[in-house]
Amino acid sequence: MTRLILMRHAKSDWSAFQDDHARGLNKRGRKSAVAMGDWLRTRGYLPDAILCSTATRTRETLDGLTLGAPVTFLDSLYHAAPDTMLDDLRGATGDTVLMIGHNPGISALAKALVRQPPDHARFADYPTCATLVVDFDSPWPDIRLATGEVQDFAVPREVIG
Repeated sequence: MTRLILMRHAKSDWSAFQDDHARGLNKRGRKSAVAMGDWLRTRGYLPDAILCSTATRTRETLDGLTLGAPVTFLDSLYHAAPDTMLDDLRGATGDTVLMIGHNPGISALAKALVRQPPDHARFADYPTCATLVVDFDSPWPDIRLATGEVQDFAVPREVIG
């Protein structure tokens, strides 16, 4: 069995004068990343490997999680299409992989991977730092769409309270 933890980066600052790739997290985003890291640890969702976009906001999200697993930073995950993310995932190692990326690709991949979506009002729009935990019966190279079994889904607002 393999497990994917699929996370959208936390809330970032936006400025028309700043390069998109260089945008960092705002205060709310930093708080959300820490909360989601606590949530993952509390529930025992600990990755063996992490695949992370090279953008500043995904790196800062990862820093806030404080999970300690080996990280591979991939340029290909920056605003990636679901097919690209799936290709990166198929090359993953470890039984449990955390992937941190961007919308709209991350939410499209989440919807495409699961057999049945979670009964959660926010799954459709996949807000910042939303996190899906999904299990597969296949090893990473053999992962197929619509085969994942949802184990959990959470967003920062419900985790923080």
